Amino acid sequence: MDFLRPASWEEALAAKAEHPTAVPIAGGTDVMVEINFDHRRPEYLLDLNRVGELSEWEVGAESVRLGASVPYTQIMESLRGELPGLALASHTVASPQIRNRGGVGGNLGTASPAGDAHPALLAAGAEVEVASVRGTRLIPIDDFYTGVKRNALAADELIRAVHIKKADGPQQYSKVGTRNAMVIAVCAFGLALHPETRTVRTGIGSAAPTPVRAKTAEEFLNAALEEGGFWDNGKIITPSVAKQFADLCSAACNPIDDVRGTASYRRHAVGIMARRTLTWTWETYRGADGRTHQKGSVA
Repeated sequence: MDFLRPASWEEALAAKAEHPTAVPIAGGTDVMVEINFDHRRPEYLLDLNRVGELSEWEVGAESVRLGASVPYTQIMESLRGELPGLALASHTVASPQIRNRGGVGGNLGTASPAGDAHPALLAAGAEVEVASVRGTRLIPIDDFYTGVKRNALAADELIRAVHIKKADGPQQYSKVGTRNAMVIAVCAFGLALHPETRTVRTGIGSAAPTPVRAKTAEEFLNAALEEGGFWDNGKIITPSVAKQFADLCSAACNPIDDVRGTASYRRHAVGIMARRTLTWTWETYRGADGRTHQKGSVA
């Protein structure tokens, strides 16, 4: 196994172009596990730790540009206001040591359906910035996951950053695991309210071959909120609406039975998380910091 260690982004892209099979490593929290258990033996490892810009982030007027290697700890400490859903997801990642090393770029590169960041990124409507010596492009998060541990990256491309709109409403994240820490998700659920567009987005992890959105559930809830005038009147969402939303989120799953949980349990748990996160986010929206986010809202 050869070890490539570029000192700049340009050198990294050149190395990836010359060795398309090279496996990028930054935090190493996913890659090293696979190597140590002999599940993977790449011909080349591409060490990105000397590429400083990957560990930087920028808060713009409307969105955050998050470098691929920004540690989860930094997201929790510095971006909780702008990216609340991702900050909550980051808090559930493994242990403090791994949160200090791992970043969103690693989750995206591995593209495991159980990756903790995926539901929050789907709910927020993120875009993934990827680059090669041929140029740079943005991939909508909905198009990024192409199969079990497969993504839309070309062989010569590297993940540079993630672009995420700053939250304009409450966001939540829930995860079911077999214990409280150092655990792969049995299933996970992210929810984001977007009052400016009067829409709701979801993200489901570890309950299908890829991270997915519950689009039918979103369409139902968007229609129910609009027809009932909920965005303006701030009324409590009725139990029947919450239950239907939860049932549709369960139906969006396509899980498997494995050592961490059964398919039926995963569907059931996703429905419970969907109902609870909807309740939590809507109560926050109804509160002092809720409807004031949207133009023309009622006091």
